[in-house]
Amino acid sequence: MSRAATILHADLDAFYASVEQRDDPALRGRPVIVGGGVVLAASYEAKAHGVRTAMSGGQARRLCPGAVVVRPRMDAYAEASKAVFALFRATTPLVEGLSIDEAFLDVDGLRRISGTPAGIAAGLRRRVAEEVGLPITVGVARTKFLAKVASGVAKPDGLLVVPPDGELEFLRPLPVRRLWGVGPATAAKLAAYGAVTVGDVADMPEATLVSLLGPGAGRHLHALARNRDPRPVRTGVRRRSMGAQRALGRRRRPPEELDALLVGLVDRLAGRLRAAHRVCRTVTLRLRFGDYARASRSHTLPQATAETSVLLDAARRLLGGAAPLVAERGLTLIGVSLGSLHDDRIVQLALPFDAGEAADAAVDGVRGRFGSSAITRAVLLGRDPGIAVPTLPDEPPD
Repeated sequence: MSRAATILHADLDAFYASVEQRDDPALRGRPVIVGGGVVLAASYEAKAHGVRTAMSGGQARRLCPGAVVVRPRMDAYAEASKAVFALFRATTPLVEGLSIDEAFLDVDGLRRISGTPAGIAAGLRRRVAEEVGLPITVGVARTKFLAKVASGVAKPDGLLVVPPDGELEFLRPLPVRRLWGVGPATAAKLAAYGAVTVGDVADMPEATLVSLLGPGAGRHLHALARNRDPRPVRTGVRRRSMGAQRALGRRRRPPEELDALLVGLVDRLAGRLRAAHRVCRTVTLRLRFGDYARASRSHTLPQATAETSVLLDAARRLLGGAAPLVAERGLTLIGVSLGSLHDDRIVQLALPFDAGEAADAAVDGVRGRFGSSAITRAVLLGRDPGIAVPTLPDEPPD
């Protein structure tokens, strides 16, 4: 780890909602909810009423009756993200994107050129506000973990520098949920042992955490609670998985409708996979039932592929296997992820050859030239395609 606080975690505030407020002055200062059936984003004015991302639209409107609900504009969010990342890369060549609205930046070695890390962070916030028109919060620390925690504490529209000699003093009183990877279930397990702050976790023996959470999670949290995080800011990191999901609400869906939703998700993901010149070996189906319990089913393919038909066949078999549970418990969310990704150039073609790849290439060509809605599968005609959330472009192969 660096001896100085030189890692920045830059995170746009309430990103989708902030873009809407930027583009429509009438929304500024008002509670804004992006998305109807499910909340995709909420302005801080709406968050003050308890509205949260992924909450149902009905619950959000009950909590905040005066909220303005707007339809998402994914193209606008993608353009705003590109503009912000251009400013990140103009600040330092060492940028590691986490999502379309946040990234780590390493500014070590830029002191003579650009000034102190705190000054660089302040300048970045000013440029994002002036040139893109969006609020952004930046945390500065020696480690990626602590920089991310600092930005979370500084939100909204803030800047927080954690000096090296004040790291543990800053970290220890924070609630345990601030630890990277601690969700409600893990927090409940830790609370049962009396660990409610980061300091409590730091004081627990590593062996106790391992027995409670397992080897990987136990050692991970023990290190983070003591601010041990040697990970550098890395550029050129390729995704290990790609995913997409669709929230369904509480209404029961017939099997043919669920199949159409699955087709849409796989079709979209397979196109992304080919655009990134990747192939996958593992198809995972993710489900959330009517009681909000979750389940996942995975299948490993014998041959890595990016063919839509092969991926769809695997996903359909997984959904078919879960059909009794879906019929019994209902379904509020369906998702698909593609894992074990590899570059398509290193995969040996399998015999016998078929026309699947040629058909996919033709479909991709039409969509690339005339738009994603220019050609679609018959089962999707007349159906709501759902929202395609913008993502960071995958790094190209070397």
